[in-house]
Amino acid sequence: MTRLPQIALLSGGRRLHLQDGPIDLIVEARGRADAVRAAYEAAAQHFTGLLDELCAELPELRTAAEKQTSLKGVVARRMHAAVAPYAADCFITPMAAVAGSVAEEILGAMLGAATLDQAYVNNGGDIALHLGEGEHFSVGLMDRPDRAGVLRKMRVYSGDPVRGIATSGRHGRSFSLGIADAVTVLAATASQADAAATVIANAVDLPGHPAIIRKSANELQPDSDLGARLVTRDVGELSQSEIAAALESGAECARQLFDRGLIEGAVLQLCGDMLVIGTRDMEEQRTRPRMLENAVYA
Repeated sequence: MTRLPQIALLSGGRRLHLQDGPIDLIVEARGRADAVRAAYEAAAQHFTGLLDELCAELPELRTAAEKQTSLKGVVARRMHAAVAPYAADCFITPMAAVAGSVAEEILGAMLGAATLDQAYVNNGGDIALHLGEGEHFSVGLMDRPDRAGVLRKMRVYSGDPVRGIATSGRHGRSFSLGIADAVTVLAATASQADAAATVIANAVDLPGHPAIIRKSANELQPDSDLGARLVTRDVGELSQSEIAAALESGAECARQLFDRGLIEGAVLQLCGDMLVIGTRDMEEQRTRPRMLENAVYA
């Protein structure tokens, strides 16, 4: 029997909360009142049973991505498509794109039911976005995804190619192979942003550094899709040159993904330093966060 998720309007009645097991969504739509109602009804209906659908294919979703897949579910196949570009270069499973793919699916259901001026689905910081003509969306950048505190805001405009935003790092909900405090990626879709954020965050690293404590993923979570791979648990004191080297490693990865058209931009953060890989209209920056007041991300 399909499990019923928790569905409720939040205080004020503007935002919808959808929660089922580990999936926790905040949804907001703007437009005519009847259109917003229809969009929320579609989101709630589509959300029911989604987790069960994913769980039915969980064994394959937790295995390394291959070029071909026998996955059947729409969300599962979207997850696979998002990570497939990286399968030949590194270990990655479709689970690296689960949050963004779910957000994308719910947003698609909303847009299929109603014409909206603006809408977003936020799945733990991974955001699927819709912007009508002339609309924009403000995003707060945090220094770490596990605590409050916005460093600055950036805007995405309707004319920009960005419709997905995702953050990964060692402080997030999932394990990381790297040491980044946070890597925020802007991409054409939420699923693509989610996968790329994972890959770039893994690349921000100092392999073998004695100040970095790592443990096998399956010691911490027996069913982890990372198996016995070492994940970062703590980072001790690093010199400025070491911070720069780790960020540069991640930046090189981000540049390659940008050149391949897989991302539109990325913000990498480690120990108070921030590095920005931007769109073709932006210059790359490496600076302390307080120096980014005039930086433009989209």
